[in-house]
Amino acid sequence: MAPGLARAAALALSLVPALAAAGERRPIAVAAASSLKPALEELARAFEEERGDAGVRVVPTFGASGALFAQLREGAPFDLFMSADRDTARRAVEAGLGREEAVYALGRLVAWLPRGSSAAVEERGLRALADPSVRRIAIANPAVAPYGRAAEAALRSAGVWDLVREKLVLGQSVAQAAQFAHAGAVDAALVPASLALTPALAAAGRAVPLDGPPVAQSAVVLSRARHPDLARAFLAFVLGERGRAILARHGYEPP
Repeated sequence: MAPGLARAAALALSLVPALAAAGERRPIAVAAASSLKPALEELARAFEEERGDAGVRVVPTFGASGALFAQLREGAPFDLFMSADRDTARRAVEAGLGREEAVYALGRLVAWLPRGSSAAVEERGLRALADPSVRRIAIANPAVAPYGRAAEAALRSAGVWDLVREKLVLGQSVAQAAQFAHAGAVDAALVPASLALTPALAAAGRAVPLDGPPVAQSAVVLSRARHPDLARAFLAFVLGERGRAILARHGYEPP
């Protein structure tokens, strides 16, 4: 090989590691509560845009918080856990999966009713769901979903749990409960405002705010994170001014 070509080849080879590093894809694997889906998708786009790093991508996996926690205990490779409550996040810390939890938002439970529903939830509260005209009520499974537990607590507080128990249709996540509502399979659904505000549900019915405390939602940067620096950076973005503005558009309140 001619000396000039040899030097060019050597230079090209020396650049390979740098080029590979520059083009390296560094995903932030996020285990996220189903209720967070609309907001997290917008948060991810905004974070990637603000960072301007073509190699960084937020890659979410959505599910019921309890089901995701079970996956984490089995060694699922996530960088960040964004639960729909504090209890599950704290359990993750207690199990040694992360060092601390941080509340990133306060969510609200609402009663969603399809268009044309005569259930007077606005006037009578959840007692209206005991009426015979309301035959099926969707909630997330309280065993695995924080908003399912919030729905059960709200129904018990209203004194109608025993009256509506046989009407309940349980989704394996709050997203599935919302799907039942959108499909017209139920006469009411107790879901977070973040899902009731989606175009599909907003067009198909009305959401009635409910009394009661908000649901505090926490995140944990995981000890086994492949990219802990990026996970912390994304969580900081969520907690920052722009992140909170996005969360507010999706029905969340600041912690």
